[in-house]
Amino acid sequence: MAMRSYEAYTPSAQKQDMPNLMEAKGHKPCKRLTRGKISRSGRNSRGVITCRHRGGAHKRLYRKIDFRRNKFDVIGRVASVEYDPNRNAFICLVNYVDGDKRYILHARGVAVGDVVTCGPTASISAGNALPLTKMPLGTIIHNIELKSGRGGQLVRAAGTVAKVVAKEGRLATLRLPSGEIRLVPQDCLASVGRVGNVDISNRDLGKAGSKRWLGKRPRVRGSAMNPVDHPHGGGEGRTSIGRKRPLTPWGHVTLGKRSRGRRNPLILRRRRGF
Repeated sequence: MAMRSYEAYTPSAQKQDMPNLMEAKGHKPCKRLTRGKISRSGRNSRGVITCRHRGGAHKRLYRKIDFRRNKFDVIGRVASVEYDPNRNAFICLVNYVDGDKRYILHARGVAVGDVVTCGPTASISAGNALPLTKMPLGTIIHNIELKSGRGGQLVRAAGTVAKVVAKEGRLATLRLPSGEIRLVPQDCLASVGRVGNVDISNRDLGKAGSKRWLGKRPRVRGSAMNPVDHPHGGGEGRTSIGRKRPLTPWGHVTLGKRSRGRRNPLILRRRRGF
């Protein structure tokens, strides 16, 4: 998808680059596939902030996405490609021949009017979902299940893609976008193709207000704070953090410390730095 640049009629528009949303505009969401979404602003049930720098986003409707793709051997036709404010990928409204309607992730190359199916007999074409047992080596996939029937959990962001590199026994070896190589049961479902909206990584919001619309509040460097607020704070003028290693506001080691837990035997090669 091409990027859209703006004329410099304001200072913020001079460097603003946004994906061209023409193919995803002009469609109201399907009412029975939406529900209200309450903004928690990073707070838990007691009102305590557990995730900083969140709040103030635009009001949204949540679109119910079919990550399970369990409507086997039923032909569906793509009715529209729509923008989803809850994710950076686009979504497709699929009308099935039995009258059912569902939202799925938009695969690159899928257009309005295309036919998508699910199940072991589906063809290897973009937008179709089928078990890993039926996919030849080298197939590019997204929306991958980790447990059969649970629904896709991996490779759902815009522009991401995984690859089937090997099969042995009941497990398939996948190369994930992070570089991690992982084993996944072959009876798990995955969707063929690459997630659409590939140019999202080239987006330039142009101004701080655009970040606020997305619900992201300003971040302040720890070295700019007082000692009472952050371990990096204090000192005269612009100084170093004064510690052996960077710390979080609560004194825990960060920036380089491995955050994953015990070793998972299904991960053959970890992603870099973890």
